[in-house]
Amino acid sequence: MAKIVALAAYFYQAAVAFGLLIAVAHLLTPADYAAYSLFITISQFAAIFCFEWIRHACSRFYPGSEPGSEAPERKALMVEFAACAVICLVAASASIFFSVPAETAMLGGVVAVLQGGSDLHLTMLRFRQEFRAFSRLQGSRATILAVGTLAGAIAAPNFTSTIVGLLAGYLAYGLWAVFLTRDSLREAARLEPPLIRKHFVYGSVAASASVLGLLAPLGLKSILTAALGAGGAAGALLALDLLQRPFVLIVSALQAIQYPDVVASHDREGVTLAFRKLLGDYYSLLTGLTLMTAAGIFALLQPIAQLAISAGLRDGFLASAPFIIGLSVCRALTLNMLPTPAHLQRRLLAIFLLALIDCVLLNAGTLLGGYFGSFDDGALMCGGMIGALVTLVIGVRILALLPFNFNWRPVIFSAIGLAVPVLATIGFTYSLWISVAIGVGGGALFCLLGLHCYFVTMFRPQART
Repeated sequence: MAKIVALAAYFYQAAVAFGLLIAVAHLLTPADYAAYSLFITISQFAAIFCFEWIRHACSRFYPGSEPGSEAPERKALMVEFAACAVICLVAASASIFFSVPAETAMLGGVVAVLQGGSDLHLTMLRFRQEFRAFSRLQGSRATILAVGTLAGAIAAPNFTSTIVGLLAGYLAYGLWAVFLTRDSLREAARLEPPLIRKHFVYGSVAASASVLGLLAPLGLKSILTAALGAGGAAGALLALDLLQRPFVLIVSALQAIQYPDVVASHDREGVTLAFRKLLGDYYSLLTGLTLMTAAGIFALLQPIAQLAISAGLRDGFLASAPFIIGLSVCRALTLNMLPTPAHLQRRLLAIFLLALIDCVLLNAGTLLGGYFGSFDDGALMCGGMIGALVTLVIGVRILALLPFNFNWRPVIFSAIGLAVPVLATIGFTYSLWISVAIGVGGGALFCLLGLHCYFVTMFRPQART
């Protein structure tokens, strides 16, 4: 039950983030929204660059496989975070000397530290199996950050006020998190330097892959802005911000409830028949629910664009959105499912190379798409989608590193559920809303059949045991 609540918290976070982006896009001018979008991406990049290696080490080694190992692991993680927070703030201050406005630099540094700290805290709770506290904090963070950001945008609809509101939200959430978990994560221990070395070796390579994973959309946004201008790229940037986020959150939710069991089974029992089934079920869930997410977004794309996207952004949004959905499906699987065997076996080179190939091919494909398509929204994103698809095909080879028993039936239903709304777009020129209704109804039917398969083959047997 606690895992289901944790999964619901991720869906709630996705819904809040989706609504927040639409609201901010309505409140800010296209130029201010483009600046806000780039700020969020850069601050996320800073948080990943400074703290992601610690979070990866936490997800792989915390709370430890032996009794009494949790407190030393936690002590090492806390020391690592404190040191990296200082480095992050110093780097933000130094950016002032490279023509970055002082206000923006310091806001970005503080937001990156608070984001990295909250992510690490939630990861520790998740791997300690404290799903109740994790769920409450996950939902609370989404709500508080949304309220703070909107309050800043409403008080003064400009870039600076919006970011100040976001910062206030992070501070309020930090106080709430400290209060809610005041009686946990308290056991003291001495610092053990070998743990820091172990964390750094594994975490730095895994984090390098995450940095490359964020550099890819950052490069994509830079290409769009350079090719179309800040105002002209605002629709495509909004599509990137809106449509990638649900995939990231769905995959994160599944990893939150399934990946700790996969790691524990691999480390304690090895590659047994039970592990092969567990790993195959994990892959099936990631693939199937990613396809279902794409089906839902594609089916509702036209209603969302007509009802929720401002007129000035709608054309660019609709021109790029179908390709961004395809791109997001490919990257969600490439960056989260495909490297799983490499993470379990600590094959660090494979992890890094896959992320590097993704970054290079995504941006190279975008440039080639623009070159052959007159650098408009749709052509640029079509090229990016093709680059992401090629990376997915290349990365499938990594899955062969560990055997698994894949659950195919729900994935097939999910794929049909995606194909129905995609094919329904053929009828847009005849009747837009009839085609939308067919896409929504047909996609929902097959996705529900896929969910039923998961329930029968995976969730109901787990409940019985």
